[in-house]
Amino acid sequence: MEYVRAFAVGGAICVVGQLLIDLTKLTPARIMVAYVTGGVILGALGWYAPLVNFAGCGATVPLSGFGYLLSEGVKAAVKEKGILGVFTGGITAGAAGIAAAVFFSCLMAAIAKPKEKS
Repeated sequence: MEYVRAFAVGGAICVVGQLLIDLTKLTPARIMVAYVTGGVILGALGWYAPLVNFAGCGATVPLSGFGYLLSEGVKAAVKEKGILGVFTGGITAGAAGIAAAVFFSCLMAAIAKPKEKS
């Protein structure tokens, strides 16, 4: 049942994104920023955590989950370090994912042979 909940919630998040692409004039970049910002806001308000508890990876894998991760990192760092945690918490919490993205993008850039589109 856990997989069904994850699939349903993750799929619903993606459907909303696809509808935004199809039905509005928003660019994909603006939609991605909106998802991350929405995840930060919902995480800061405490509304995203119940969704994560319900759907697991269905809520943490999309971009809104990255925003939630940033907000949770900031909350933890503020509790630990005070106001300076605002500047360090999000990056510390997301460091593994950011490092993996940079590493694998460099690896693929080294392996792939770019071609011009015809």
